[in-house]
Amino acid sequence: MAQHQIDPDTLPYDPERLPAKPPVSIDTFFSVDLRVGRVLDVEDFPKARKPAWRLTVDFGPHVGVLRTSAQVTNYPKEELLGRTVVGAVNLPPKRIAGFESQCLLMGGLAPDGTVTLLELPGELPPGATVA
Repeated sequence: MAQHQIDPDTLPYDPERLPAKPPVSIDTFFSVDLRVGRVLDVEDFPKARKPAWRLTVDFGPHVGVLRTSAQVTNYPKEELLGRTVVGAVNLPPKRIAGFESQCLLMGGLAPDGTVTLLELPGELPPGATVA
């Protein structure tokens, strides 16, 4: 019986193939504003080239509500609604298929690129900073 061979070129985020990035200064690292957010809405995004949701996320009173395109269709809508997430909220907006993505959600990448969103145990309010 032939064993299934996995093509390593189809695993772009395989930790065995990804070298470490060069060092950055602590000031550069801390210039990224990472905040706790709560997903308020999840919409289909049929215009995206890769499967994605359009998410509306509340990042608290000082940041406010931001929208993002996220390639996290491995999560059903119901599992995302109300979920606590971590997002980078001070990156420049990016246009994706005519949609302005205003933040970037944080997650781990499986070797095939599937995103597993970061989880925060306990109950932190939207807008809490991530250190």
